[in-house]
Amino acid sequence: MSKPDDSGKTDAASPVEQYIVKDPERFALNLARMIEEAGKAAAAWAGPRERGEVRDSVAEPVADMIKTFSKLTEYWLSDPQRALDAQTRLFSGYMNVWANAIRKIGGEAPENAVKPDSGDRRFQDPDWGRNAFFDFLKQAYLVSSRWAADLVEHAEGLDEHTRHKAGFYVKQISHAVSPSNFILTNPELFRETVASDGENLVRGMRMLAEDIHAGKGDLKLRQADYSRFEVGKNIAVSPGKVVGKSDVAEIIQYEPTTQTVLKRPLLICPPWINKFYILDLNPEKSFIRWAVEQGHTVFVISWINPDERHGTKSWEAYIREGIEYGLDTVEAATGEREVNAIGYCVGGTLLAAALALMAQEGDDRIRSVTFFTTQVDFTYAGDLKVFVDEDQIAALERAMNEKGYLEGTKMATAFNMLRSGDLIWPYVVNNYMRGKEPMPFDLLYWNADSTRMGAANHSYYLRNCYLENNLSQGRMQLAGHTVSLGDIAIPVYNLASREDHIAPARSVFLGCRYFGGEVEYVMAGSGHIAGVVNPPASKKYQHWTGGKPVGDFDEWVAKAKENPGSWWPHWQAWIEAKDNRRVKARKPGARTETFGDAPGAYVKVRV
Repeated sequence: MSKPDDSGKTDAASPVEQYIVKDPERFALNLARMIEEAGKAAAAWAGPRERGEVRDSVAEPVADMIKTFSKLTEYWLSDPQRALDAQTRLFSGYMNVWANAIRKIGGEAPENAVKPDSGDRRFQDPDWGRNAFFDFLKQAYLVSSRWAADLVEHAEGLDEHTRHKAGFYVKQISHAVSPSNFILTNPELFRETVASDGENLVRGMRMLAEDIHAGKGDLKLRQADYSRFEVGKNIAVSPGKVVGKSDVAEIIQYEPTTQTVLKRPLLICPPWINKFYILDLNPEKSFIRWAVEQGHTVFVISWINPDERHGTKSWEAYIREGIEYGLDTVEAATGEREVNAIGYCVGGTLLAAALALMAQEGDDRIRSVTFFTTQVDFTYAGDLKVFVDEDQIAALERAMNEKGYLEGTKMATAFNMLRSGDLIWPYVVNNYMRGKEPMPFDLLYWNADSTRMGAANHSYYLRNCYLENNLSQGRMQLAGHTVSLGDIAIPVYNLASREDHIAPARSVFLGCRYFGGEVEYVMAGSGHIAGVVNPPASKKYQHWTGGKPVGDFDEWVAKAKENPGSWWPHWQAWIEAKDNRRVKARKPGARTETFGDAPGAYVKVRV
């Protein structure tokens, strides 16, 4: 029992008391309520399946994982000595953990057999170290997960794709079975459950049911308090007009904030996999607003959120009705034929293919191009390649052809899995075990505002880029042409991000060699989003510049100059060095019809 001190206050509960239920009756009642809420979650999952509204697609990825692990197991068991060595390493690790646990119970403070990686936030609670039981669980888990990762790393007999998949699947399973994810094996969760007499579990199951219902039978994991944001109200608020509208895209022109502007307008081609307002989250983070303030007449392509009507829209359709339609709209709105263009992620890949096609067709309206974290060669395409082989693409095509599109939640889940330790399991623990609402965060609101993938468009992308690497190898067929990146002779500003899991910096660097003209390669700090959306005023991260992007990537990085802060001013200087002529600012709608205010209608369609 805690005892009062001279002031009348009691000491904190002892370490043992924190794990003892104080009100068994209330705890039992909350467990019953939790089971009731869990039943609602099960009904939300089962109902759409019973009505035929959801077809489970779990079988194919699970079958692929089992097949991959079978190959890994076969490799290790095919050599008895190799298998014995592997088992001996695991047994030795367990013995060290066990010996340490015995010494800790005896009152000693032995050095841990294994420690979490720096930056691993799962085991920060003090009881992971001072409590012998939880310390044992932690160390046994770390020994097991690292041993499994080593099995993959040292499986030299496997082909590279199989080993890549095995490593990815091991990482996913390791994150999933971490003792930090379960009530009884996480000291912090255990204490919270005891302290609230299980009310956290009731709230968590209620949130789980809500999230399955929101996902129409699939779990739509909430990563932020979405109720605090509304597109066009407090997010994506840069003023402008929709000045063009096709079947696949709206073209937005933004209001100028300077008396004069650069003569060449700027057309931005964002990815259709996400919504464009990542570049206009709020006034402080908005690249669009900043570019307007530097004197650009900014136009943005806002892609349609496709449905069954768009299932047959191909890459050529997205080029003709998106990029080329955007160029037509820019010329009609400004009278200027020559433009600067930006492509972000897969929007950049599409733009690169469009430029190669336009070069063959004699269309030279784009006079400089900037790519944000864009791959044109997919040799080093990172963990997304795990999902790409003939069997998996064929299964995905069968699923997409049923409706004409891939549900946006499927792609969002794939992206989240690339960083499941940051984007999945912390929210599972926080939401469904702690029963706590996540904090409002504009970036994660955008991340959850997913878009569907049109069947023909997505299939073409996966096959021609990830599976066959046709774009960089000069084999891509578009509009009756075999296109080549070597035909792109205009200046290229190629931005990569050092910690990018989607378009790795090495992959972006390799792509530089295929362009036919001058290339400026720049590497930003941080990842796929934060490395790009990094306004100068924040004074965060850094960027590297230096030399032509030739030779070995590691050698380029070693010789590059590290510059503090955002790369945005460096890009602006590069743009102005190409053409710094200025004209009177252009107002949206002065020369053309408008179709409403920015951010338009297409971006507001949710799934």
